[in-house]
Amino acid sequence: MQQVWFSAALWLILALIATLLSIWFRISTALSEIVVGTVAQLIIGALIGTEVLGAKSAWVGFLAGTGAIVLTFLAGAELDPAIFRTKWKEAMVVGMVGFFAPFLGAAAVAHFLLKWSIPASWLAGVALSTTSVAVVYAVMLELGLNRTDFGKGILAACFVNDLGTVIALGLIFAPFTVRTLIFVGTCVVVFAALPFVTSWFFQRYGGRVSELEAKYILFLLFGMGGLAAWAGSEAVLPAYIIGMVLAGTVGKDHVLIRRLRTLTFGLLTPFYFIRAGSLVSVPALIATPLAFLALLAAKMVSKMVPLVPTVRAFNHEGHQGLYYSLMMSTGLTFGTISALFGLNHQIISEAQYSYLVATVIASAVIPTAIANAWFMPRHLLPKSEAAVRPVSAMVEDIGAGE
Repeated sequence: MQQVWFSAALWLILALIATLLSIWFRISTALSEIVVGTVAQLIIGALIGTEVLGAKSAWVGFLAGTGAIVLTFLAGAELDPAIFRTKWKEAMVVGMVGFFAPFLGAAAVAHFLLKWSIPASWLAGVALSTTSVAVVYAVMLELGLNRTDFGKGILAACFVNDLGTVIALGLIFAPFTVRTLIFVGTCVVVFAALPFVTSWFFQRYGGRVSELEAKYILFLLFGMGGLAAWAGSEAVLPAYIIGMVLAGTVGKDHVLIRRLRTLTFGLLTPFYFIRAGSLVSVPALIATPLAFLALLAAKMVSKMVPLVPTVRAFNHEGHQGLYYSLMMSTGLTFGTISALFGLNHQIISEAQYSYLVATVIASAVIPTAIANAWFMPRHLLPKSEAAVRPVSAMVEDIGAGE
C-alpha cells in the first residue's frame, strides 16, 4: 500500500508543477498537465523505468476516468437550457460541420496517404473528429467565459460535435446487441425522469453537511457509466447528457457546482490530463514523425477551413470568430477514448495508437495556445472576481502590454 501513497504523491507533485507552469507561462492548467505528463513519462522512464509513474495501474485509471466523467458532467451542466434553445441552430450547424469535415478528411489521409486499413482509417476519422469538452470547458471556466452567451454557445456546439463522434463510433464499430437496447431504453427512462426526481430529492433531503447531493450525482455518473461500458459504449456519454439534463436544476446550484469543481480540479482532472500525456510514445513519434504531422495537418485543416466561414455566418467576426473556431478544433477526451477503443479491439496497432493520441493531444495544446495568445475576445471577458485570478491577471497583463 505504501507504493500507492508514494505514487499518488508523485502524481500530485507533477500536478503542482503543471499548475505553476500554467501561471508562469500563462497557459491553461489542462494543457500544462498534458505536457508535464508527456515529459515526465519520458524522463522518469529513461532514468528509473516506465512503471514508476504507474499510468496504466488500475487506481490511476479509475481516478483519471472519474475525472473525465465528472468534468464532462460539469461541462454538460454549464449548457444553459435557455441559451441552447435560442442558439440551437448555431450549435447544430457548427457542431455538425466540426464533426463531419475532420471525420472524412482524417479518414481519407489515414487511408490514402498513410496506407492504413479501412477500419483503422475510419477509427482515425472518429478519433480526430472530436472537440475536447474537457479542454474547452476548463479554459472557459478559467477565463470566466462559461458565464457568457459566447462561451455557452461554444459548449453547446461542442456537445453536438462530440455527440456525432460517439454515434459514429457506435454505428461503425460497436456491436448492436440486446445490451445496446437495454442501455438505450434505460437512458430514455432515466433522462426523462431525472429533472423531476432530482429536484424533489434535493428539496426534500438536500442542504446538509453530509453532501448528499454530491453522492447522488456520483452514483448516477458511476451507475450510468457502468451500464454504458457494459453495453459497449463509453461512460462519458451518459455523463455529458446527465449534465445537460440537469443544467436547469444542478447547474443553477452554484454552491454544489463549486464543491464539485474543487473535487474535480483539485484531485481528479490532474490524473486524467497527466495520464493522457504520459500515454504518448515519444520514441514511436521520433521514428516516423511524418505520420503524426500528416494526421495533425489533416485534423487542423479539415476543422478550420470549413469552421471559420460557418462560425462567421452566425455573426462571430474577427478575433471572436477565430477564437470560436480554434476552440472547436481542440481534441482530447473523446479522441483518446476512441483511440483506446481501437487499440483494445485490435482495430489499430500500438504505433497507430501513439500517432492518434499524440495528434489528439497536440490538437488540444496548439489551437488553445494560439487562441489564448493571439485571438482572445477580451471584450467578452467578465470583469467580476469570479474569474480565476491567474488567467484574468494574464489577460490584463497582455492588454496592458499592447
